[in-house]
This record gives sequence, structure tokens and C-alpha cells, in this order.
Amino acid sequence: MLVIPTCQHATLDLVQRGEKVEAEKDRLLERFMSFAKPICEKLEAAGYWADYIDPCSGLPMIHKETGSVYGEVEALITLLGYKSQNAGCCKVVLHPRWGSSVYPASLFAKAPLEAVQQAVKRAEEELRAQGLDER
Repeated sequence: MLVIPTCQHATLDLVQRGEKVEAEKDRLLERFMSFAKPICEKLEAAGYWADYIDPCSGLPMIHKETGSVYGEVEALITLLGYKSQNAGCCKVVLHPRWGSSVYPASLFAKAPLEAVQQAVKRAEEELRAQGLDER
């Protein structure tokens, strides 16, 4: 099983509140979904298992038979050694360069690394063609 954590650099500090912050989170969510969905579709079309996590709920988007919640913040702390801070009742991940201006979201695959890399490359090309690779 490959865990593929992603981090998008937000234009705002996502710990803050307000309309602009919510709009930025929505933009980053849509961008992640536009990236993750085709990766998983390509891998599954090749006969591999793949899924991506809805960062808002922590639940899988394709294989919904589980009720297990995946914690993006805990994953980045555990897998990549990122630091965190408390913000009210929430724990917030701190990216080494971007601080709390980061939007984490993950994919999972049971596939050879080369197949995942190829699917990621094609998804990046598609995002670039759609103009979604820029802020």
C-alpha cells in the first residue's frame, strides 16, 4: 500500500477564519479533487486499487464501505515528521516552509510505484492543460 500525501501551498494562513479563508479552502479542495480523481481512475482502469480522502471528512471517496476516518494532520506528523500546533479545539499541521498556509490531502494505492508515478504525471499534465496548476 502506498500512501501519497500531498500539500498545497495556500495563499492565506488557513488557521484564520473568514470568507476569504473558506474560499481558499474550497479552491484547494477542488484542485485536489481534480488531481486525485483521475489518478485513481487511471490506476483502477489498469487493475489496481486506489482511493483518495475527502480532506473535509477524512473519509474515502471511492471505496466508501469503511467508516474509518483518516487524519491528514496526524499522517503528516507521523509519516513526514511535520510539526503541529493547537488552534482552538483543532490540531493544525505546520509545513516546514509554508507554516499553516498548507492544505494537506492524501491518496492511497495498491500499485507499483511506477504505475502511480505515471498516473500522477498524466494528472499533472491534465491540470496544466486545464490551467488548474497555477494559483
